[in-house]
Amino acid sequence: MARTPLVLRDGMAPGAGAGAGAEALPSRSSCVTETVNGSHDFTITGYSLAKGMGVGKYIFSDMFTVGGYQWAIYFYPDGKNAEDNSLYVSVFIALASEGQDVRALFELTLLDQSGKGKHKIHSHFDRSLEGGPYTLKYRGSMWGYKRFYRRAVLETSDYLKNDSLSIACTVGVVTSATQGPKLYSINIPEPELGQHFGALFDSGEEADVSFEVDGMIIKAHKLVLAARSPVFKAQLFGPIAEHGTNVLQIKEMDAPVFKALLQFIYKDKLPDADGFYGTSSASASTMMAQHLLAAADRYGLDRLRIVCEAKLCEDITVDTVATTLALAEQHNATQLKAVCLKFAAANLAAVMQSEGFEHLRENFPSLLSELLKTVAQVDEDGSRNRSAWGQFSDGTDVNGRRVRQRS
Repeated sequence: MARTPLVLRDGMAPGAGAGAGAEALPSRSSCVTETVNGSHDFTITGYSLAKGMGVGKYIFSDMFTVGGYQWAIYFYPDGKNAEDNSLYVSVFIALASEGQDVRALFELTLLDQSGKGKHKIHSHFDRSLEGGPYTLKYRGSMWGYKRFYRRAVLETSDYLKNDSLSIACTVGVVTSATQGPKLYSINIPEPELGQHFGALFDSGEEADVSFEVDGMIIKAHKLVLAARSPVFKAQLFGPIAEHGTNVLQIKEMDAPVFKALLQFIYKDKLPDADGFYGTSSASASTMMAQHLLAAADRYGLDRLRIVCEAKLCEDITVDTVATTLALAEQHNATQLKAVCLKFAAANLAAVMQSEGFEHLRENFPSLLSELLKTVAQVDEDGSRNRSAWGQFSDGTDVNGRRVRQRS
């Protein structure tokens, strides 16, 4: 018996239409072209000192990433081209990473510092482009303006304040992607590892170690603790392990704190803070983060320490920053310490009136030196609170030398 070959038309699946005259359903796809946008603010402090560096000489911003490429802003105080005789400042955006034929839209904004909002804007966005987006051929290619702004006008304008000017840059990298229908998909459930290990901790099933904390017995599993904490690993399996006993005493830590620590070890997330130490929900999470920060440092739990740093960073106020700074110094919380120093420096007069500042002054004199240096760094506009500065610095500079206060 002869067999008739099965012929598949383009876009037709087997069995889609065996009868005469059957039509294949059309397949579909779409190409989406859009921009991936990112911005960078570039502040130039000491503009008058940059003048005279020479035509074609520039200062540049830090690199920033948009659309998978690195970019930088170049500012020419004396202009980019000799024929302009330094009458204009020039501003360009450069492709700072490897790339070929990178298509992008750009916007450069000279910011009005008077508060009137009269910014000088040069933009590709929100306007028709006859030639399409600009194409940068290779690393080092630039887009911008040789005659961005007349220099004499700039120097008497509201764009320049306290010898400083700011330029905002937006880059929109053009990307294209072809998308087809997803005929089949399977939803993936959320990870359950923390939930399962949390249930194991809550049940105490097959627990092989117990901790006595303030008269409370808390059961746990040695292998879980050792896998998560190098300190527990040393205590439970190392040379200092207390062999022959399965009940270990925890000193200098309250039971609610230790239990919260173990819950994080099992679940990899902070437990519910409601009722922690009997406090209201408004302050419980902050108090728990403070205690767990110390516990994380004690047991070598770096992720827990960073989680607590992030939480305490959100809750910094004038009244709490000095206390939080001291806590960060005690427990190696370097990121939280940096945030506290900047916040305290920006709000120095008010922070000095807080109760925590006296504790800081008496117990952490080295932090006062670091705070003094931070104040000097952030005080770029010369608007320092002189009375607070004099009281805080005691008339000395960052190196301890006595200086004379300006009137």
